[in-house]
Amino acid sequence: MATLVQVASVKMVLLSNEEFMSQLMLLAQKSKERSSFTVTFKRYDGNDRPQPREGRPKLPEPEEYMCIIRAKSKNKKLSTVVKRSDVPRVMENYARVMKICMDGLKRVKKVKTKAKAAQG
Repeated sequence: MATLVQVASVKMVLLSNEEFMSQLMLLAQKSKERSSFTVTFKRYDGNDRPQPREGRPKLPEPEEYMCIIRAKSKNKKLSTVVKRSDVPRVMENYARVMKICMDGLKRVKKVKTKAKAAQG
C-alpha cells in the first residue's frame, strides 16, 4: 500500500514499515554494484506544512511524535513513518537488513601514536 508524496517536484514513496525494509534491502544490494545510499532518521510530528508566520494560529502540538525514515539512492527515494510503539521492532529489522547487506566493509586499523604507546 504505497502512496506517493509530492515534495519539491521529486516523488517520494511512502511505504509501510515492512515494505520499506524489503525495498531497503533491495536498494542496498543494488548499491553494492553501482553506487551508495543514505538512510536518515528524523522526528516527525505529522504536519506536512511549514510553521505559519507571526500573527497566525500555530499548528497544533501532536499527541505523540513519530519517526520518519528516509532512504535515498541515486534515483530512488523511499520513506516510512514509524509510530512510537513500533520503534523497537523496526530498529530490529533495520539492524538485520544492515547486517545482511553490509558484508563487504573492511576493518580500519587504529594507529597508535608514540605518546599513547608509551603510556600503556
